[in-house]
Amino acid sequence: MKKVLALSLTVAMVVGLVTGCGSAGGERNSAETETQTQATEAAGDQAPETEAAGTQAEAAEAGDGESYKIGVLQLTEHAALDAANEGFVAALDEAGLNYTIDQQNAQNDQSACQTIAEKLVNDGNDLILAIATPAAQAVAGVTSDIPVLVTAVTDPADAGLVESNEVPGNNISGTSDLTPVNEQIELLTKLLPDAKKVGILYCSAESNSEFQANMAQEACSAAGLEAEVFTVSSSNEIQQVVESMVGKVDAIYTPTDNTIAAGMATVTMVANDNGLPTICGEEGMVDAGGLATYGIDYYQIGYMAGQQAVDILTNGADVSQMPIGYLSADQCALKTNQETADTLGVDLSVLE
Repeated sequence: MKKVLALSLTVAMVVGLVTGCGSAGGERNSAETETQTQATEAAGDQAPETEAAGTQAEAAEAGDGESYKIGVLQLTEHAALDAANEGFVAALDEAGLNYTIDQQNAQNDQSACQTIAEKLVNDGNDLILAIATPAAQAVAGVTSDIPVLVTAVTDPADAGLVESNEVPGNNISGTSDLTPVNEQIELLTKLLPDAKKVGILYCSAESNSEFQANMAQEACSAAGLEAEVFTVSSSNEIQQVVESMVGKVDAIYTPTDNTIAAGMATVTMVANDNGLPTICGEEGMVDAGGLATYGIDYYQIGYMAGQQAVDILTNGADVSQMPIGYLSADQCALKTNQETADTLGVDLSVLE
């Protein structure tokens, strides 16, 4: 089980995502990205240092008169996945790649994932990016030839996408969003020293959420906490399930689950009103009303996937030998929500 984790600075960049289960995604050429280019330049050294040197040379190689078609399948809209998508596109632009991109969003619909995956393959894209595990599994099921990169997938090997995370052995590689689960449970014990029982909330339809939930149960046990699992099968069940947790647990832990992240406003509406603090898997969930997290930066794992894409398209890198990318462990960062803390009467100063 991998515990290599990371976070680096977030660069807020706007990418025109065209959404809709069956709608055609927007196409754009890298020559038409002046706004993004300016934002990247303004970010300066916020891009990974290992890639900063030689950017101009890479751009010259990437240009080289050849144009590439790239398809993107994003499972759903929420802050973390949006940031990963933005990071991916920023890396392509920074490398000077000449490309068109077809952005598709499945709106958290499994059947739409399958339909869109088939479309992207049939359209003859040179490379496909799949954002989140269900999207990655849909694309993996319809092509063994086109290079596929995944991001926001906790453990690609555990999800059945690759033979191993070190050597994928097929047409798939990418970057992981494995979060520091042990540290997140430790954060819970610091902020909520009187907590005895933790409710672990996730969507049963997401295999990588179950992977993290199992880690969380082990971490709770090691910390002397009792844990009880609560699952939803769709966003329609979130309110009812969270309401069922009231009076049964002292706090909620939810990993980087896409269904829960997209419905986090519902989670916190019920939880905060009933005095239940929520420790989250990523910072977008904290922005939506969760109490705190200690985790990774989705923009950066998307950016890393974009660098992999450039290497594959312009340098002929072998995706089957390209290890799954992880950010370094020393880049994790604390994120708290003061308004939520005030509502719940939690003292954040214990973290200082």
